[in-house]
Amino acid sequence: MSSTVSLSTLRIALVGNPNTGKSTLFNALAGINQRVGNYPGVTVEKKVGRFKNVEQTFEIIDLPGTYSLAPRSPDEMVAVDVLLGRGSGMSPPDIVLSIIDAANLQRNLYLVSQVLSCGLPTVIALNMVDVAAERGIEMDVATLSERLGVPVIPIQANRGQGLDELKTALIKAATQSTPPDHDPFPPVFRQHADQLANELNRDRAESLPRYLVGRLILDNNGYLEHQLLPSETPGQREQLAAIRQSLAAKGLPVPAVEAISRYEWVAKILDGIVHIPDERHLTVSDGIDHVLTNKVWGTLVLLAVMALLFSSIFVLAEPAMNVVDDGVGWLGDSVSSLLPEGALRSLIVDGIIGGVGAVVIFLPQILILFAFIAVLEDCGYMARAAYLMDRLMAGVGLSGRSFIPLLSSFACAVPGIMATRVIENRRDRLATILIAPLMSCSARLPVYVILIGAFVPAHTYFGGIVGLRGLTLLAMYLVGIIVAVVVAWLLKKTLLRGETPPFVLELPSYKLPSLRTVFFRMKERGWDFLQRAGTVIFAVTIVVWALAYYPRNEAQVAEMVAAERSELESQATATQPGTPDYDRAQQSLAEFDQRENLDHLAASLHQQQSFLGRAGQFIEPAVRPLGWDWRIGCAAIASFPAREVVMGVLGVIYNLGSDLDVGSEGDQSRLQERLQAARWDDTGERVYNLPVALSLMVFFALCAQCAATLAVIRRETNSWRWPVFTFTYMTMLAYVGALATYQITSRLWL
Repeated sequence: MSSTVSLSTLRIALVGNPNTGKSTLFNALAGINQRVGNYPGVTVEKKVGRFKNVEQTFEIIDLPGTYSLAPRSPDEMVAVDVLLGRGSGMSPPDIVLSIIDAANLQRNLYLVSQVLSCGLPTVIALNMVDVAAERGIEMDVATLSERLGVPVIPIQANRGQGLDELKTALIKAATQSTPPDHDPFPPVFRQHADQLANELNRDRAESLPRYLVGRLILDNNGYLEHQLLPSETPGQREQLAAIRQSLAAKGLPVPAVEAISRYEWVAKILDGIVHIPDERHLTVSDGIDHVLTNKVWGTLVLLAVMALLFSSIFVLAEPAMNVVDDGVGWLGDSVSSLLPEGALRSLIVDGIIGGVGAVVIFLPQILILFAFIAVLEDCGYMARAAYLMDRLMAGVGLSGRSFIPLLSSFACAVPGIMATRVIENRRDRLATILIAPLMSCSARLPVYVILIGAFVPAHTYFGGIVGLRGLTLLAMYLVGIIVAVVVAWLLKKTLLRGETPPFVLELPSYKLPSLRTVFFRMKERGWDFLQRAGTVIFAVTIVVWALAYYPRNEAQVAEMVAAERSELESQATATQPGTPDYDRAQQSLAEFDQRENLDHLAASLHQQQSFLGRAGQFIEPAVRPLGWDWRIGCAAIASFPAREVVMGVLGVIYNLGSDLDVGSEGDQSRLQERLQAARWDDTGERVYNLPVALSLMVFFALCAQCAATLAVIRRETNSWRWPVFTFTYMTMLAYVGALATYQITSRLWL
């Protein structure tokens, strides 16, 4: 069958096994002209790029890395649907570009045999020829191309070598006939498949592709059968079962017949044209792996690498985050000086600029994290880390690939969740996403520091080496870790139950990472974060601003300020001049009359009268068993979009201003003093003590108080179901945990 293609724009589907350099080739071809999205209805990432060769324009689709075109789930069906042009408004690609690893031809050609069965013009990119040469592997590329009936172009994607020849081959392939039929199955299988195709397509408006009919026979988990055979046609299902029984009786059981047939085909293709040394050459990669995959030394190196990664997210990002923070503050001050005081200024400065700044400030962490991940993946170390951690993670039903995303979540859950894209198994990836927010991120740290410093005694043990405050801080991190382990185990036993596939992992050869690849991964992840998460948290921040600002009754607040000043004057008048009480009363009155303090008091009163303040007072009966008053409840509500807001809200409530800097020792001390002095409105007793502080910290350790995190969960799962589930289960956990903490510790404290 010939293929006549318009040379205006050629659509290319890029397919290949994991760790063959597929992403490196995609970035080398598409450069900056690429966009990222999700395929409709599934969580699989869709990357599309464009590039030109002379006058020819190409559009390249980077399909998910896979070892086989045997779909067992909606996510795995993506590659097959794209290649076959199935779906609304879809057509098959003009060319398939299959990338294979020259050092692992036997395994890679298994996928190539399935690609060729789709009957599309195909070009093979033979990557990593330098690694094959280092291992002493010799091959006749020209004969390999002749036997396959398609162009085979040697390349080194990470160095950009062979790309011009590859582009030329793509243009030629689009105008040539489709590759020869390479059906590897025995005649009896093909006969059954042809009969089944005739039967299934007899009454169908749109015929099933021949490739899918064969896959129906081979499908032993029922996914394709459920998708392609209507339930009202039981006769077709019975016919399918009869075919499988017939094949088994003839010594061709499914699905084993596919592996046997395809590997026999691969052996014939490679016979006499590939020479592999009898004694495998010990390469540099082998020497490095002798250390890095060792249970002892490898684990120590992994801990050092993770410590470097973890520290860099804090240390290296801090200067850039400070610059962003200063820039947002400068912009807010500049706008404040240009606009009169009122709702418009508050909306722009506190709502819009503050909301955008709350998102942008995480960008340095995102970029640094994905720069490290890109380097670790591209050099080959990420696979070793997953291998070392697999046994530990398997205890809760996850794999080693979950380790780095969870570790990254200690800095910020947003990049941690985005880092789950390295997890191929959908259930494992979803379980990791759902527990990542339980890791205590950097935004929780100010809450811990303030409350521990104010209410946890500074006791030390073992000659001052171990302190109670340090142990309390460690306990807060352990709370999240322990709860995450339990939740992961429960998820894998309930909502995400199912047979966990074996952790099959190829250890790729080490190589120098491509700076081009690292740059593009940083760019696409950074832009993706700003574009997706930023819009949601921006909108939510404005809503919270409105709830904290309205209703605005200036006259009522002015009366309340005047009444409080009158009470201070009465106290000053009632004291004898020259006494300590008189001096303290005069000092309190003078401090009250300072402009800054008057503004802080007015802001606090406005907050108390706002919708947010009223909500805090409304929920006080529900949070009182936690040891909280309405002010803490108000701060907790305000902090749901972003938990770092809580200290600013407490600063307003306790007359310190919303611009409280929790990084300043002076501001920390002032807030701690106000918290220690706070009293219940009805009883006059102190609100805060150690049980209340522990209750509040446990709540913040377990609660989903981050709109950006929920937005990214929505983005990564392509559904609102999972962020709603995450918010619900974490809020319930947080409430129950805080309740138990307060009720138990308050009895011990007394």
